[in-house]
Amino acid sequence: MTQEIAALLFALLAVVGLALMAWGWRRRARRDAAVVAPVGPVRGAIRASFEGLYVATTRHCEPLERLNVQPLSFRSRVSVSVTDEGVALDLPGAPTVFIASERLRGAGRATWTIDRVVDGDGLVLLAWAPDDDTVCDTYVRLQDADPDALVAEILPLLTSHDSTQMGAQR
Repeated sequence: MTQEIAALLFALLAVVGLALMAWGWRRRARRDAAVVAPVGPVRGAIRASFEGLYVATTRHCEPLERLNVQPLSFRSRVSVSVTDEGVALDLPGAPTVFIASERLRGAGRATWTIDRVVDGDGLVLLAWAPDDDTVCDTYVRLQDADPDALVAEILPLLTSHDSTQMGAQR
């Protein structure tokens, strides 16, 4: 086999692999089309702000099942603001996701989720409900602040919708 034929086969294999990845992501987008992130303006007085990395949003208690929900589809920097009325996630270049307190279902610490493992429960898990039938878990890794401080700010916002402090995943 000549080098030209080998290079052509590898290029063809790469194109097929990229096409399959695009096909899978589009299927995931169709599957998750019913889950809508609550985008909108920040409501209430800001009680605390935190900077960090947005890691992923998954189905509740399924940390390896990433949801393709716009604008929460990809990892990004994030500014998290806790207000009197909910939690705002501000990702650069995307509309603000504001999760009102009546949609919050829990908050806690986590060690791992899809494509991210951290030491010592370094992720903050925020459980929220986009509708009455679905619960999602959003994971954030804070840069300089203590994750317990963010969890402590969120816990008073939880209503009686089976909300609890989430235990750490192991």
